[in-house]
Amino acid sequence: MNIHAVKAIYRFEMNRAFRTWMQSLIAPVLTTSLYFIVFGSAIGSRMGDIGGVDYGAYIIPGLLLLSLLSESISNAAFGIYMPKWSGTIYELLSAPVNWVEVLLGYVGAAASKSLILGALILATARFFVPYSIAHPVWMVGFLLLTVVSFCLFGFIIGLWADSFQKLQVIPLLVITPLTFLGGAFYSISMLPEPWQTVSLFNPVVYLISGLRWAFYGQADVHIAVSTGMTLVFMAACLTVVWWVFKTGKRIRR
Repeated sequence: MNIHAVKAIYRFEMNRAFRTWMQSLIAPVLTTSLYFIVFGSAIGSRMGDIGGVDYGAYIIPGLLLLSLLSESISNAAFGIYMPKWSGTIYELLSAPVNWVEVLLGYVGAAASKSLILGALILATARFFVPYSIAHPVWMVGFLLLTVVSFCLFGFIIGLWADSFQKLQVIPLLVITPLTFLGGAFYSISMLPEPWQTVSLFNPVVYLISGLRWAFYGQADVHIAVSTGMTLVFMAACLTVVWWVFKTGKRIRR
């Protein structure tokens, strides 16, 4: 394992994030704060509770994932796309590093940025609604699993994209709608059939349900199913990345 290469990639990506901290950290936190003000304070005060949990607190896991999924994908996609766009990807390919070390550097940095953002969002939520975490260890573990999985997915998008516009297609047109329809602001048990069954085909439902269980001990889907689905998604992303580096497809411009 070339630890020096992993550290160099990781430090470079983290430094890039902190140079653009207004865009990387502050903007998502402010956006999420607006959701807390509108849905948590204004509307939540008239909604009552869901399953014994105040509505403002109930939507915290969904709002957290709404920001983290998009940011995880964008951070990892932009990180690997820039070397392709600038041509420095050839220096990386000719260096004595393998695909695992490249992945650890780029995905590790993207996941770190997402976890920092998650901590800031949770701290900000305290100013708007009181909440508690029933299973803090599970919460950290599930959040880490989710963030790494979607950073891997973002890494694949960065390898696939051949323009800056394509970097935003999946987060804006796929992930954000799926998150809104995945129970971010409600429980899918509140939906009538057949929409309740249809919702189970939305992969984000399992992520929100698993994180909500870690917070409040209640979920739309069993925590084992949510964890299993996330692990399957991560394994699929790892397989795709391995195949890309093995064949060399989409790595070069």
